[in-house]
Amino acid sequence: MKFLIILGILITHGYSFLPFPRAGMDETDQIMNRLAKSKSPYLLQHADNPVDWYPWGTEAFDQARKMKRPIFLSIGYSTCHWCHVMEHESFEDEEVARLLNDYFICIKVDREEMPEVDHVYMSVCQAMTGSGGWPLTIIMTPDKEPFFAGTYFPKITRGQRIGLLELLPAINQVWNTDRSKIDNTIRAINEFMRKNSAKNNKSNLSAAAVEAAVNQFIDRYDTLEGGFGRAPKFPSPHNLIFLLRYYESSHDPSVLEMVTHTLSAMNRGGIYDHIGFGFHRYSTDQKWIVPHFEKMLYDQALLALVYLETYKVTGNMDYAITAEEIFKYIERDMTDPLGGYYSAEDADSEGEEGKFYTWTSNELQDVLTPDEMTILKKYYNISTEGNFPDEATGQKTGGNILFYPEENDLKGSADLTKITQKLFKTRDLRIHPLKDDKILTDWNGLMIAAKARGAIVLKNEKLLKSAEKAANFLLKHLRAKDGRLWKRYRDGESGMDGHLDDYAFFIWGLIELYQAGFDIKYLSAAVELTEIALIDFWDDSFGGFFLGSDDAEKLFIRPRTGYDGAIPSGNSVMAMNLLRLGRITGNINWIDQAYDTWDSFADEITKTPSGYAAMLNAFHFESKGPKEIVIVGHLNSSADRKILDIVRSESHYNSVIIFKDLDALNDSLSKVAKWTKEHREINGKPTVFICENFTCKLPT
Repeated sequence: MKFLIILGILITHGYSFLPFPRAGMDETDQIMNRLAKSKSPYLLQHADNPVDWYPWGTEAFDQARKMKRPIFLSIGYSTCHWCHVMEHESFEDEEVARLLNDYFICIKVDREEMPEVDHVYMSVCQAMTGSGGWPLTIIMTPDKEPFFAGTYFPKITRGQRIGLLELLPAINQVWNTDRSKIDNTIRAINEFMRKNSAKNNKSNLSAAAVEAAVNQFIDRYDTLEGGFGRAPKFPSPHNLIFLLRYYESSHDPSVLEMVTHTLSAMNRGGIYDHIGFGFHRYSTDQKWIVPHFEKMLYDQALLALVYLETYKVTGNMDYAITAEEIFKYIERDMTDPLGGYYSAEDADSEGEEGKFYTWTSNELQDVLTPDEMTILKKYYNISTEGNFPDEATGQKTGGNILFYPEENDLKGSADLTKITQKLFKTRDLRIHPLKDDKILTDWNGLMIAAKARGAIVLKNEKLLKSAEKAANFLLKHLRAKDGRLWKRYRDGESGMDGHLDDYAFFIWGLIELYQAGFDIKYLSAAVELTEIALIDFWDDSFGGFFLGSDDAEKLFIRPRTGYDGAIPSGNSVMAMNLLRLGRITGNINWIDQAYDTWDSFADEITKTPSGYAAMLNAFHFESKGPKEIVIVGHLNSSADRKILDIVRSESHYNSVIIFKDLDALNDSLSKVAKWTKEHREINGKPTVFICENFTCKLPT
C-alpha cells in the first residue's frame, strides 16, 4: 500500500518550498560531532560532518522532546555508494547542515549494527513510497513514529526528486503550523504497519508451496544469461541452494540447469573479481558484466556454500575452484589476526566507483608484454574504448572490467595465471577501497558455516582451522557473561545487543563446525545459544521469532519476518537449526517449534513462495525424511575416518551425522545428546547406526 506521504500533503496545502532564514554556525561549534565516539566505521565517516549528528539512543530522543523537534533519521552502511553521494553532496554542506541543525534532531544509524531499527523503518518506506533502499531517510516524532520516508535526496531539486534545501523547511513549516496533517499520516502508517506485522492466524504449510516456488523461479529464469529477471541482478545464493536441494530430491535436470548456468555466468562475468577473487555485490546489467563493486562478507559466505554444494552434486571442478578462490580472498583481505572476519569493502576508491578494479588499455600495456596482452585480449573482453560506462552519462570511460563472455580453454592455464598475478601485484599498489573492519556476529556465523562446509567438501583441514579460530573468537569476544551474544566487535570493544540473525547464523556456523570436526564444544555452544534464542525471541502466541529480544528497545511495532532478502531471514535459518539440533540432541520440542515457525508464515509463503526459499528449504528438509547417522569409533583412527568419509559421500543432503568418539573423556556427547549414551562399537569395529522417520535400523 502506498500512503499519501507528507510531501503530497505539503504540495496539496500550498506550503512554500523556499528556505527559511536560519541561524549561522559560529567558531565555537565543534569540528567533530557526537559520532566521533562510535565504533561503527559508517558513523565515523560522518563524524566530521557539520550536521550535529546523534547516535541512536536516549540522549537524542530526550533532546527532541525537550526542543519539541522532529527527528531526521538517516540509515546506511559504510560501503553504500549512494550513502557516500548523499554525504558529500548534502551532509558535508554547510547550508544543508544549518537547516538540519536548526529544525531537527539528527540521528545516524548503521543498518548493519541495528537491523531491527533498519527493518522497521525500511518497511515504512516501502509502504509509503512503494520502494526502498539505502540511504534510508525517515522523519519522525520524538516518540519514533514516522511521518515521512524516502531514500536518497539531492541537495537541490533534480527532476522529480525534491532537494533537501526545499524539503526540510517545508516539513518544518508543517510541523509547526499544521500538526494535524502529520498526526493523520502517523495514524494511517501505524494502523497499516500493525495490521501487516500482526499474526492473527496460523495455517499448515503444504508441499505445494515448494512446487509453486520452483515454478516461480522457472518463470523468472533468464535462459540466455542465467539468473532471474533482468537488471539489476543479485546473486541471491539461498535461492540457488533451494533449487539445488529440490534437484537432489526430484532429479529434474532443468532445475539443475538453472543453478549451473547461473553460477557459470556469474563466475565468467564482471561481478566476479578475476584478479583478486570474491564477488561484487550485484550486477547492474542483465549479462553480469558491470557490477556494483562493493564486496560483502555475507555474499562471499553464501556464494561459497552454493558453489561447494554444486561441485558436490555435479563433480565440476570449476565450482570447487571458485569456492577455493573466495576463501583465498577472505583469508588474505578480510580476516582479522584474532580470527574474526571483516564486514565489507567499498565500491569506491579515490571518490570513484570501480576505480580500483578497472583497467584502461594503456594501464594493461604498461604491465604486460605484447604476447601477454594478446592472451589477455583473447580471454577477457578488453578494448581501447573500455566496457565500463560512466554512471551519470552511460558513455564508455576507457576503463575495462575483466570478464570473459564464454568458456575458454585458457582458463586455469599457466600463462593466464601468470598474467593475473602480475595484474594483482600492480593493482595492489593502488589506493584500496575502504575496508569496513568491524566484526559482525551474524555474518561471521555465515562464513564459519561456509568454511566448515568447505573443509568437508574440499577435504581442506586449513579451512576447518580458520573456521574454528573465528568461532573461538566469537565465543570469547562476542558473548557476554550471561551467555548472550553481542552484535559487533571493533577496536577491542564489543557492543550492541545481538538480534535474531546473530543467534541464527552463528548457531548455523556452530552446527557446521560440529559436523566438520565433531568437537563437542561447538555443539554444546549451539545448544546453549538456541535455548537463549527461544527464551528471548520466540513468539509464544503464534510461533516463530521476533527480530529483537524481549529486552530490546521498544519501537512502535515489534517486527518479525520470514522473508528472505539479500540473505536468508533469521526465522528461515532458525527453522533449519531447530530441525538439525532437534535430531542431533533428541529434543522433539525443537522439531515442533520448527513446524510452528514456518506455519506462522504459511499464508505469506503461499502468496509469494519464491520469497521464502530458505524457509522452504527447511520445510523440504523435513518433508523428505531426515536421517540421523551415528558413527561410533575413534576420531584419531585413520581407518575410522575412512568410514566417516564413506558415510559423508553416501549421505543425503537431509542427514545429520554424529560421531561418538570413544576416546573422548566422560562421554561428553551423551551430555548433549542423551539418546546416544548406549551406542557402542560392535566387535571392536567402527559401527554405524542409521535412524530415519523416528525409526532406527540395525547397526552396521
